[in-house]
Amino acid sequence: MLQLVESPLYWVGAVTTASLALWLLHHIISGFRIWVLGNGDLLSPKLGKWAVVTGATDGIGKSYAEELARRGFSIMLISRSQEKLDDVAKSLESLYNVETRTVAVDFGQLDIYPKIDAALAGLEIGVLVNNVGISYPYPEFFLHIPDLDNVFVDFFSRGLQAEYKCKGIIIQSVLPFFVATKMTKIRKPTLDKPTPERYVAAELTTVGLQNQTNGYFPHAVMGWLTTVLVPIKLVIYFGMRMNKAQRGGYLRRRKLR
Repeated sequence: MLQLVESPLYWVGAVTTASLALWLLHHIISGFRIWVLGNGDLLSPKLGKWAVVTGATDGIGKSYAEELARRGFSIMLISRSQEKLDDVAKSLESLYNVETRTVAVDFGQLDIYPKIDAALAGLEIGVLVNNVGISYPYPEFFLHIPDLDNVFVDFFSRGLQAEYKCKGIIIQSVLPFFVATKMTKIRKPTLDKPTPERYVAAELTTVGLQNQTNGYFPHAVMGWLTTVLVPIKLVIYFGMRMNKAQRGGYLRRRKLR
């Protein structure tokens, strides 16, 4: 036994085992803190009276507005359709007895920002949910263009967090997988494809705990699988196959092929 202890291989194995055990313990404790305990009442109007939500009339954006209103925030809704904005605003006022305001703008245009700036002037803003997005009705053939957009927004958000955390500002990059919304055309929610309400309720508990989050525990597991366990070549291969199949189906239906 003494000879075994004196062996260099013994110490290599011992250090490796101890390192893996500490790594596993750290991730178990971190996971429990994030996905079970959450951030408590961090997101409350104590941060500021108003929450601003872009893309707020459908899907995840609408669910953010509803959840933040439930927590007592007054809600500034920014989206394209004034009719839909009015419907959501009336619903929030009726259900949660909060003040709402709306701004109807098309984020595909460049001249909208003075209008937004004027609408936000003087408001005590505690939360901004930058949810709005623009996409084709079907996947592009090339993966690199949307991927570059996503990578930039993710890295930019984490860079801002590093720069502004000393001022007490929390900036979080949110990377969901599929959620059952009109945009994804998923009608039946499942464990890995939750309703937007379920997703948002889970995601908001991670604010202040993760600078980059998948927002929902099954999505976090999927994120770990696709970034750590599964080789990137396989991820790209299956992503390309899925996008090409969806693109081909859309073009066939529209007879554009």
